[in-house]
Amino acid sequence: MGRTAQTFEVSGPIDWATVRAEYLEYESGTTIFSQGDAATTVMYIERGGVRLSVLSLNGKEAVVAILESGDFFGESCLTGQSKRVATATAMGPTTIRVMTRDELIGQLHSSSAFTDRFLAHMLKRNLRIERDLTDQLFNNSEKRLARTLLLLARYGEHGARPRKIPRLSQEILAEMIGTTRTRVNFFMNRFRELGYIEYKSGGGGELTVNQSLLNVVLRR
Repeated sequence: MGRTAQTFEVSGPIDWATVRAEYLEYESGTTIFSQGDAATTVMYIERGGVRLSVLSLNGKEAVVAILESGDFFGESCLTGQSKRVATATAMGPTTIRVMTRDELIGQLHSSSAFTDRFLAHMLKRNLRIERDLTDQLFNNSEKRLARTLLLLARYGEHGARPRKIPRLSQEILAEMIGTTRTRVNFFMNRFRELGYIEYKSGGGGELTVNQSLLNVVLRR
């Protein structure tokens, strides 16, 4: 008989009792660090969300990641990078824990539970990068937008409940999927007409993504 396949899963909160970390709170739109700043710390999102963006030499900005509670960021300093390669911006009220590079390395050597959590984060991040690359290479902009909205709403994540997406401009969505704002506006209107998405009444910009949006991703 063949062996049952095992998966690597980590659950439960991180025990911060033995971790030397600074606890910081940011208002929506606040810059946490900027591209080119010294990279000496690693951060963990306790609450809220963070947008990572990169500015090219010709001044064009591109969003490279949208992170949420439970994600680490700034970990490139572990590889010897001395400067931040992206700008991190708070999306809504956000609370983070900040660890020095040496503190994180010490935790990875001394705490198996912390190491498991960090390893799970890196595996998830690498898988996401691979899927994003495949998405960019083989899917049209409509499917890329649908997949991005579903990911932001946490559909398909183990143990995660779908949630509303906070206000996110169409310009940012266009940067994330590599298309124009006009195309994003066209598809968003069509998704709403088909009942795939719903905007919160009152103009707050909050967006509800319905599971029926999967029809766009699965369509050939």
